[in-house]
Amino acid sequence: MVKSHNQNPILYQTSTNSSNHLSMAAELSENHLLIIEDDQGRKEFPLEHPVYSIGRDRNCNIRLISQFVSRHHATLVRLPRKNSHHNYYYRIVDGDPKGKPSANGLMINGRKLPAHDLKNEDEIVFGPQVRAIYYLLKNTNSSRQTDASEYDITLINPGMTEDD
Repeated sequence: MVKSHNQNPILYQTSTNSSNHLSMAAELSENHLLIIEDDQGRKEFPLEHPVYSIGRDRNCNIRLISQFVSRHHATLVRLPRKNSHHNYYYRIVDGDPKGKPSANGLMINGRKLPAHDLKNEDEIVFGPQVRAIYYLLKNTNSSRQTDASEYDITLINPGMTEDD
């Protein structure tokens, strides 16, 4: 992919296997976002790292402000999707990275679960008034080239239509 100054990205095909280039461009356009609501309000966390600790401890990557949340309440782990080298998902696991579970556990989409592979708009409840929503955002800006016929406009000079 090549970016030129002040223009949208343009995809140049350098081989006959263009579907591979297009699928890679589509895979790279996924973004993972966790929105947390706790006693201090709403916070957004773009997920880019392989592991996150979640809890009220000051050393947690994603800190939750509530007396009802464990110090190390949950762990987020990034895992590769099957049959994909560039695409991944996040799994949330109750407790700390060493396997010690939290006091209250996790409620995911209304069910108490020890672990869950996150999907778009999953809701995680850590305790009273403390929750998170996970979003898998797919970039809708495609890198296809525009067909010139989409913009085929014929302009008529008004002076050409007048009769003498």
